[in-house]
This record gives sequence, C-alpha cells and structure tokens, in this order.
Amino acid sequence: MARNELLAGLLGLVVVLSRAAELSSYCPVFYTEPPADCEPIPDTLFGPAVDNFGHREPDIGILEDTFDALAVLQGDYFDLHDGTWPSAIDWTGAVVETVVAGALRTLSSSLGRVDLGNLKDWKAKENLVSFLFSQVTRSYYGQDATAIRDQAYDDMQWVVLGWIEAIRFVSVHSTLHYPGNYDGNATGASRLELVSDELPWHGNNWISPFAHRALVFWHLASRGWDEKLCHGGMIWSPHVTPYKNAITNELWVTASISMYLYFPGVNSTAPSLGSDDFPERDPAFKAAAIQGYEWLMGINMTNSQGLFVDGYHVNSEVPGNVECDVRDEMVYTYNQGVILTGQRGLWAASGILLYLNEGHDLVRSVINATGWNLTSNSPVDGIIPGQLPPWRGIGRGGILEDECDASGECSQDAQTFKGIFFHHLTAFCEPLEPSGEVGVTVDTDGFRRVRGAHASACRSYVDWVQHNAEAALGTRDSHGRFGMWWGAGLFGNVTVSRSEDGIDHSAANTTDYRNHGTPDDDIWGGRWVPGSGAPSRTGNGGESLPYSDAGGELRSMVLGIRTAAGHRHRVVGDPNDRGRGRTVETQNGGLALLRAYWEMSQSN
Repeated sequence: MARNELLAGLLGLVVVLSRAAELSSYCPVFYTEPPADCEPIPDTLFGPAVDNFGHREPDIGILEDTFDALAVLQGDYFDLHDGTWPSAIDWTGAVVETVVAGALRTLSSSLGRVDLGNLKDWKAKENLVSFLFSQVTRSYYGQDATAIRDQAYDDMQWVVLGWIEAIRFVSVHSTLHYPGNYDGNATGASRLELVSDELPWHGNNWISPFAHRALVFWHLASRGWDEKLCHGGMIWSPHVTPYKNAITNELWVTASISMYLYFPGVNSTAPSLGSDDFPERDPAFKAAAIQGYEWLMGINMTNSQGLFVDGYHVNSEVPGNVECDVRDEMVYTYNQGVILTGQRGLWAASGILLYLNEGHDLVRSVINATGWNLTSNSPVDGIIPGQLPPWRGIGRGGILEDECDASGECSQDAQTFKGIFFHHLTAFCEPLEPSGEVGVTVDTDGFRRVRGAHASACRSYVDWVQHNAEAALGTRDSHGRFGMWWGAGLFGNVTVSRSEDGIDHSAANTTDYRNHGTPDDDIWGGRWVPGSGAPSRTGNGGESLPYSDAGGELRSMVLGIRTAAGHRHRVVGDPNDRGRGRTVETQNGGLALLRAYWEMSQSN
C-alpha cells in the first residue's frame, strides 16, 4: 500500500468523531489548537463505575507464580541451540516470543520492588534478565523469516508485534536501570572509565535488527489490504478464496499503531523496501491504523453479545458481488483481545475518548459472556463440582474458554488464543501516559480525569482476572505445566465430549476452522488445516512432547523459592491430559494470564 494511500486514511478521523456523538462534546485531552465550546470531561467515563478492587495490596505470590511459569516455559520448551520453541509452529512461536518479551518487561520493573528469593544482589538480577533476553535474541535467528513471508497475512503481523514488544522491553530496562548519558565520543582510557556507569545497556544493540524485521513484515503484510472487495479491509490469506476476518484486521490496526508509537526509525536496505530512511512516528503507520480501525468497526463484525465474530466471505453466487455479506459467526477468544492494544494505541496517538470507550465496552462484553457479574464480582451461575455450568458465549462459571476447551479438541492454533487475549488486556490496562506528540498540548485536568476513569474501570476487572488465574494455577501438573482448560479443576475435573459440553456446535453460519480446518466448498474455496505447512515436533497424533527436566536449573535461577514439589500433582483422569495435552502454547497462556493479574492489580 502506497504511503499516500495510507495518509488518506487520516480522513477516518472524521468518521471517528461522527460515530462518537455522545463523546464529541467533551473537551479534547490532547490538542494543537485551544478548544472552544466544549464540556469538561466528567469524572465518570467508560460505563458504570464498579470499582470493587479498591486499593488492596497486590499478592506478591502471584509474581512468584508468574516467574515460575516463565521459567518452565523457557527451561522446558526453548531450544537454545536452534533458537526456537521447537514444538511451536511459526506463528505460535512469534506469539510466545511476544509474551516472553512482555514478561521480561514485568521482570525488569519488578526487580527493584520485591525480593525474589536468592536474587538479592543486582548482579544476579541483571544476569537473570540478560540470560532470558539472550534467549529472545537467539529466537531472532531461530525464527523462520523466509517461510513466514509466504504465509497468511495474519502470520506476518504476529512477527511485527513480537519484535515491537522486544523493543519496548529494551527501552524500559535501559531507562530503569541504565540511565547513562555516554555520547560515544570518549577515547582511550576515558572510554574505559565510562563503561560501568555511562554506557547504555548492551541490549540496545538489538533495537535496530528488531526494528528492521518489524518494518519488513509490516510492509509485507500491507499487501493484504484490499479495496476491491468490501470497500477495504485486510484479506486473511493469499492462498484461499478472499476471506476478511477479524484477527487479520485487528492485527493490522494494532501492528500499525504500535509501529507508529514504538518503531525507533531505521535506514533500510532490504530488497523489499529499497534504500530509504523510515523515521519514527511515521504518519503512514498512524493513517493505516485509523483506516483499518474504521473499516473494522464499520463492517458489523460483532454479535448480539458485543463479541467479535470471525469474519466475512463475499457471496460468489451473486454476479459481480463485492460486498462482505456472508458472515461467519464463530467466536474465538483471541479475536476479543488483539484489538485492545490497537484501541489503547489509537488513544495515545490522538487523545480521542472513543477508542478507550470502545475498548472498555469490549472487555465488559467478554467478562459478561464468561458468566461473570461485574457488579457482584461473582459468577452468575453456581459452581457445583462435577457439573458443567451453562455456556455463556465465550466461557462459563466466570472462566474464559474457547469452544474446544471442555471437550479437549483444541488445535495448536486454539491452544494459543486465551494467552493472546490476556497479553493484550494487560497492554490495554496499562496506566495512561500524556501524549508524546510534538506540538500537542495536554489538558492536565482533563487527562487526570480520563486516567482516573480508565484505572478505575481496569480495577473493576481484576477480580475476574484473579478468578481465572487461580483456576489456571489449579491445572498445573507436578512439573508446573499449565493445562488448556482453565476451568477443569474448578468444575471438578468433569470429562465431557463435544456433544456434552453445552455448546451448539451446529449453529448456522459457524465454522470452527481454527480447530477442524476449512471445509472444501465454494465458500472457503479450498481445504486448510490448522498448523499445516509449518514445522512441528509433535507426534503424528498431535500429542505434546514428553517432559524433560531442562527447566530445573532455570527455575532455580529465577526463583530459588519454589520447587516442582510445590505444584499440584496431576489427578487421575485429568481433562487437560486429553488431546494435545500440555504444550508450549498452554504454558504461554498461563504465563500471559498470571502476568495480566500481577500488572493489573499493582499498576492501578
């Protein structure tokens, strides 16, 4: 997509403001010209105030559990020689790298606040951070960038998000622990004298290659934007009949605005980009995000519960048809998460309240559809061990769930979904910061009100997150590995089949292609199987790899607090032993959930 075409997307701001009639009368929080004839921002925004969390001290134990989950993930599933999580496929590996980089950001910001077992000396703490970061940098080389170039447009964008997250970690760690001002001009002995105190953290050397890969894959993904069908939107894959799904378009919004906010600028000589300077805060990224968001929110992609359905086909039986008019009603958890980072980023780049408001609306819709009452802070249905609570749209008993969880039929794709949701919920609920735009004035009082309302709304979600985290912790086996179905133990380890899980799997216009593949019919235009065409070290039946004790040393290094004996041992007939069992994807999901609980409970 040409840069001029992307810049034209800035016109989408007009649509944003027209769609937000109820919010447009409030004074802007960020502005370039002094506002006139506007109303002060009220103290209460983003729906009814149900801040039940208050100002409780966060449980330090959850931070210990978070780092233990990270230790198991990296110690048991990461292969340093190959620089990969070998049982992952290309796109799930990119998601794992993203969550690990986010966890490193949490680790860096927490080291000065808590005593993590034996890590009392700053050298030991820095050694731990650098050790884990070295695995991230090794995965840069282990990532099969050549193969991903020829995959679907959503696959390409997971790569963008992963390396932008890694850049964010480096920036945060450097700012917190290495605020030196070495300018590179010292020579000889004077340079040596400066090394310990003034040189920036060594991880800064990786910002340029991380940024370069993110840029290359953003441009590769941009080819998926299509104006011929549905008046815009990203196509899922160039290899099947055009399908415009939620995830590819959510990724386009989130990747684009993340590039705008965090891309540091590079000079590129990549063949696909030519020789050119790509500056930071490039308006082309912002324009793409706005254009993509307006298309996504204007195409009617949500159901009666406020949840994103999977996507749209174009009815090929109508001659010359170019409209998105065949909607697939399938609901997946990750479709409710990725856009949250995009909404948060669009707010940061514009100060427009609508983005945050629509984000909070989505979060509340998700929580409600798990069967959780935000007012009473409890499940809407009683939980009776041995009985499955009613399905509420995207979960039951207050636990987030994909439709494959209870029956144990989740594919490698679906095993990744819930972790993606919680990673992006964490990003959405980070404390708001004033605009960093050049030439922008911040209304200090208005910003204070928005920041407070956002924090209050996010606090109201914490007990629900805690409910999920405690349930997920109960799925760990004796080696600390998380199960896929977080509600299994909470519901008494009841084992059910697909026909007994309380979900209408035969609902009209609903195709669970992420678990069972696309049907070979005229609508989908070809058979696609989840995980096909990507390397995997699982067995022929899709079972997980046998456990190895490689993580023991790393767990000891991370904590020095817990041992495997501290985990709940596997019960007989554990529902999470079915199907693919415990995998790198389910471990990543547990890590993302625990990090969300810690960050949301302590940052707000």
